[in-house]
Amino acid sequence: MKKLLTLLIVALCVIGANAQELSLSKGSNTSLFEEVSGIKKKTDKFNLYMNMNGSFDAMFNDNGFDYGKFNMRQLRIEAKGNVNEWLSYRWRQRLNRPNNGGDNIDNLPTSIDIAGIGVKLGDKFSIFAGKQCAAYGGFEFDANPIEIYEYSDMIEYMSNFMTGINIGYDFTDKQQLNFQVLNSLNGDFYSMYGEFNPVMGCFGEYIEAIPSKLPLVYTLNWNGNFANIYKTRWSASIMSQAEGKNLYYFALGNELTLGKFNMYFDVMYSNDAIDRSGIMTEIVGEVHGHNIFKTSYLSLVTKLNYRFAEKWNVFVKGMYETASVVDHTDPRAYPFIINGKYRTSLGYLGGIEYYPMESNLHFFLTYVGRHYMYEEIAVGHKDYSTNRVSLGFIYQLPMF
Repeated sequence: MKKLLTLLIVALCVIGANAQELSLSKGSNTSLFEEVSGIKKKTDKFNLYMNMNGSFDAMFNDNGFDYGKFNMRQLRIEAKGNVNEWLSYRWRQRLNRPNNGGDNIDNLPTSIDIAGIGVKLGDKFSIFAGKQCAAYGGFEFDANPIEIYEYSDMIEYMSNFMTGINIGYDFTDKQQLNFQVLNSLNGDFYSMYGEFNPVMGCFGEYIEAIPSKLPLVYTLNWNGNFANIYKTRWSASIMSQAEGKNLYYFALGNELTLGKFNMYFDVMYSNDAIDRSGIMTEIVGEVHGHNIFKTSYLSLVTKLNYRFAEKWNVFVKGMYETASVVDHTDPRAYPFIINGKYRTSLGYLGGIEYYPMESNLHFFLTYVGRHYMYEEIAVGHKDYSTNRVSLGFIYQLPMF
């Protein structure tokens, strides 16, 4: 382990030295097209980016070193631009995800994150229509995915990109409200939640879930900015999962910036009539071929950054999460499901980043640790830990 860490640190220093030479020669946000052709781009109607997060990962478990590999964790291509002063567009697609989805309810592959148009209605109102990111709150959720070294379980298992419409209202230049209505599904109901054939319980009751005729999620989001020191990303959502069964999701994201120091603290909570993420269903096991009822998840995430030099940043990140069954009202039909907390998960990250250019290109060395603790009611599960050391780069490459 010590030898591996030493090699990684030396490699980072070599990368930093080479990148320093690069910054002296280029060091700007000029697109690849402009660098190659020598022609200055004079329009904002078309901008093309390649979003990359790649690294060499050394994986460890409770038994020690497990394996090492090169990994392109994120690879997305993105195009966006302003057609005129009131019309814009944006498209982003993941290149390392299967391009399937002909049976999706929005007729779009799941590899597409964003595909839609934006319309400005005066100085205060705006609309974005098409596939888009849900307007859930929290700064971890709001960040470009290439910037995340390890997501919390809450976001890792979440369906983030769905089709619908967002209406934004800027009631000041630093305060914004968004009301969003999206499909709550990408595929069909049964691929998300399983088969819900009527099942007779121990005392004659039938347990079933009927697909909603309006499978939509409604979100109210507030993005606030107070003197560029304190910022908010707060939201409340209600999702129709089935007839008479809803999911409620709340997120409170808070960011503080004081000179070279920056931090955020996110609080996220969901209460699911039907287990949407599937985490609790994995722990308890499917019930008659479908996800279990009445689950809740809590996630607390914080990250602290300190830009101790112009081109160097250090950070630490912590995560605390719980997975529970709450208010399970069908004990006679499902006698083995007990109300209570089943799992607590901890995440702890630390690392150093080097920014050689004015753009967001940076090289990193990070450590990521996860620890999962199960309660007695989670029969058959044992506590375990995972660890990862990664050396790599992150870059939103402006191609045109």
